[in-house]
Amino acid sequence: MSIFEAILLTVITASTPLVIAALGELVAERSGVLNLGVEGMMIMGAVAAFAGAQVTGSPYIGLLAGIGAGALFSLLFGFLTLTLVANQVATGLALTILGLGVSGMLGEGYVSVPGVRLAPIVVPYLSDIPLLGSVLFRQDLTVYLSVALLLGVSWFLFRSRTGLKLRAIGDSHGSAHALGINVVRTRYLAVMFGGACAGLAGAQLSLVYTPQWVENMSSGRGWITLALVVFASWRPWRVFAGGYLFGAVTILQLHAQAFGVGIPAQFLSMLPYAATIVVLVIISHNRRTTLINTPASLGKPFVPER
Repeated sequence: MSIFEAILLTVITASTPLVIAALGELVAERSGVLNLGVEGMMIMGAVAAFAGAQVTGSPYIGLLAGIGAGALFSLLFGFLTLTLVANQVATGLALTILGLGVSGMLGEGYVSVPGVRLAPIVVPYLSDIPLLGSVLFRQDLTVYLSVALLLGVSWFLFRSRTGLKLRAIGDSHGSAHALGINVVRTRYLAVMFGGACAGLAGAQLSLVYTPQWVENMSSGRGWITLALVVFASWRPWRVFAGGYLFGAVTILQLHAQAFGVGIPAQFLSMLPYAATIVVLVIISHNRRTTLINTPASLGKPFVPER
């Protein structure tokens, strides 16, 4: 395997959890819900997936456990913000802190335990094509799921009647309610979908990216995901491209350290987060385009009239 091919494969692996979590958060934000608890849901998905795979010996059951953990954790956020009408920003931050603490407690017995790795799916004949074969047809299930999610979310938001209703809620939940759309139920489903995607992204971290359990192994990826959604202007295809951009920055700084580049390791480690800040500054400068695509009711509570 050439160095270029190895770097490309690691970029795909590093980008996949960002893409999956960002697509889920995009759907939630399109409904007008700002969930800052992506980091907490992601780390809960990671520990649940690792534990599920260890207990059953099946990484696929681990994936389901991670998805379930993320969805259940998002239900807590939904109950607090949609039913009790708590502040979404404060609740999301609390959810992240809670997830980091609970995952550390639940995963204490799995530290230094060899993980069950999710094996790649090899497509016969096509996987033998030089370069393209290993990149496109020798990947694990989560990579293919990320592409399926991209296509599914794009179709759902812009080609389906239900997606139109969800975007209508994000643009004006009061008007949507007046038209008879159940705002709370739709937002609950959107939040659960976002949580399930975050849980799947966390499962990818503990079963593929680093098949072991390490406390706080999400390492701020949930925050990068939130910035990625804004960077993409709430467009699925831009989320996909942006996820690979951030993933490439993450991997390139690791390879730069391995090649002994004469730059302090601390500076290289901060590159992915510095890139996030730069992107947000550029978006703020181009504020007109951002405001046009931003869901008008994002982060605003909905209280149905009685």
